[in-house]
Amino acid sequence: MAKDPVCGMIVSEKTGLYTEFGDKKFYFCSPTCQKTFTEPEKELSRMKKRMYVAASGALVLAIIRGALYLGVAAGAIAVTWVPFPEIPFLSYGLLLFIIVTPVQFIGGWTFYVGGYHAIKQKSANMDLLISIGTLTAYLYSTVVLFFPDAIPGEEKFVYFEVSAVIIAFVLLGKYMEEAIKKKSSAAVRKLLDLTPAMARVIRDGSETEIPSNQVNIEDIMIIKPGEKIPTDGIIIRGESSIDEKMITGESLPVGKKSGDQVIGATVNKQGLLQVKATKVGNETALSQIIHVVEQAQSSTAKVQRMADSISAKFVPSVVSAAVVTFLVWYFVMGDFVAGLLAFVAVMIIACPCALGVATPAALMVGVGKGAESGILIRGAEYLERSQKITTIVFDKTGTLTKGEPEVTDIVSLNKLDEKQILEYGGTVEAGSEHPIAKAIVKKASDMKILLGRPEEFESLNGLGVMARVHGKKIYAGNRKMMKKFGIDAMHIEEKMEKLENEAKTAIIVSVDEKIEGILAVADSLKETSQMAITALKELGIESIMITGDNEKTAKAIAEKVGIEKIIANVLPADKAEEIKKLQGQGKIVAMVGDGINDAPALAQSNIGIAIGSGSDIAKETGGIILIKDDIMDVPRAIRLSKATMKKIKQNLFWAFAYNSAGIPIAAIGLLNPIFAAAAMALSSISVIANSSLLRRYKITSGEESLHLRMANKKEKSKPLEIMR
Repeated sequence: MAKDPVCGMIVSEKTGLYTEFGDKKFYFCSPTCQKTFTEPEKELSRMKKRMYVAASGALVLAIIRGALYLGVAAGAIAVTWVPFPEIPFLSYGLLLFIIVTPVQFIGGWTFYVGGYHAIKQKSANMDLLISIGTLTAYLYSTVVLFFPDAIPGEEKFVYFEVSAVIIAFVLLGKYMEEAIKKKSSAAVRKLLDLTPAMARVIRDGSETEIPSNQVNIEDIMIIKPGEKIPTDGIIIRGESSIDEKMITGESLPVGKKSGDQVIGATVNKQGLLQVKATKVGNETALSQIIHVVEQAQSSTAKVQRMADSISAKFVPSVVSAAVVTFLVWYFVMGDFVAGLLAFVAVMIIACPCALGVATPAALMVGVGKGAESGILIRGAEYLERSQKITTIVFDKTGTLTKGEPEVTDIVSLNKLDEKQILEYGGTVEAGSEHPIAKAIVKKASDMKILLGRPEEFESLNGLGVMARVHGKKIYAGNRKMMKKFGIDAMHIEEKMEKLENEAKTAIIVSVDEKIEGILAVADSLKETSQMAITALKELGIESIMITGDNEKTAKAIAEKVGIEKIIANVLPADKAEEIKKLQGQGKIVAMVGDGINDAPALAQSNIGIAIGSGSDIAKETGGIILIKDDIMDVPRAIRLSKATMKKIKQNLFWAFAYNSAGIPIAAIGLLNPIFAAAAMALSSISVIANSSLLRRYKITSGEESLHLRMANKKEKSKPLEIMR
């Protein structure tokens, strides 16, 4: 069985209508739902016309009814419904028949088509209930009008208004529901419209414009200032700042130069760029994001699956209950008309549309809200699991830290100043490919220091490097290297230990066998790591850091960010086992990692949270994907998940409460069918409107006060617990 993504009804995959999008099939209970899904703008326009027909009819009926009441109020004993002497046969009932018939079969046509398909599929849906209810009132009134002797009893009234107003109310409700849905899903549709229609490429040596969907891999694209980048690629010429807000949620433009990756649909703000296309079609970052969002919006939470199973059995039960209601009223109470009205009211009030849309409505808004801010939630199951998270395990490198070593300290020990120390260290390290060497060379470049060419370069594995620079013998390495070449380093031990206690790697720089300075290199913390850990504490969630580093380094990093438990000396392949151990202690564990190296641990955890840039979104794993490289998105994602799940539970509660209370009231004759239609429409609208309130949710809510608390109050830290 599958679920209609529009109305939420359960349909058979064997007999249901379906539409294919990419590699996925979506099944529908009726052609109306199918058109609403595939052609939302056109179907909304058609629905609007049908709604106008029904509403106009209902308005005319209200005017006639109002005129009747005014006549009675003015003292009229009877009202003669013969406006023209030439047409004396135009009775009140016939006038209603003429007004209501277009409403019945133009306004209500889609209900009958949907009901027919439901019978054809041997299932039941909302359209079938409305069709049975309104046709019962219409056909009964028609028989009373033209064949009055066929109806038992003395009182024979027509109920054309009931049928027309029900159709008008339901159509108005569905139109409002779809209009709210349209606004609520705007964030996702914006993603679909981001890619520019045309692209400027170089082919056969000349510049030409083509549709952006015809760009091929290796094509050279020309992007002028202010234009959108047609597809993912790499800059081969030019320099600019790129506005990536629509993909990553990052408010400030990002500087890009030759060799840097760019994401399709982002905006070139300044310079002229030549970009070589590296990904097209479904492989682009934007396509992958849209795919994830679509999958999430069509997913089903456990609590909703329970509601769906009830809905599948609910409609047949309602038809049975309506029939029993009529039989009791007719045979036990002896009132045919009251039984008929109660039958119609039960059929209308029991439509389970609110149950069907309870989860999709909230998911559409919540997932869209996250997508706007660079947070992709893969499905409802992860929303549910987020409610129970007790522990979050953070990988260190690339997650809490930047993953790129950089020079943090330049310590001068003798006559040479910091620039001279960095010049000697950078020149000798320029011959090495080690990440630490690259960090030192980069620092020299950032400080505009011109590096010479090293002579007699030699790299000593595990020790450091040495070379001649300007005729002087330069050594750059650790204590063991100094000891190997007889250079005394005991007098700098205190400074070395201080740097190492701060989780920094200390590189000693010696010139002609005399120590001149120390270059400290560290994988720096991300700016928001400490704030993220504090935010998680306030959510009542325990944070643990897992790393392959030794305990000393791990302890230094953990203390900086406020993490109280660490798991050190762990190989990447063993991280999943450590997650399993935590789960064995009864913890509900989320793992935060880069989504590639930490894939086994992400898969083992209850919720994997993958951090990565939008350009490699296709490679990411985990239930929640954070496109930006911002660790604060972890607590933001959890808060958003909880807010969305809260809306889902609210929707389901009110939908169940509405159906549970409405059916018995209708069955005992206390609910007029017209009011039943209004209540049914209102229930669906209320669910959609309640979900749309998520659009007001501020994803950074509370962070300003958190900044102030962190600035004004230093928390007392607990003793660090080393778990391994």
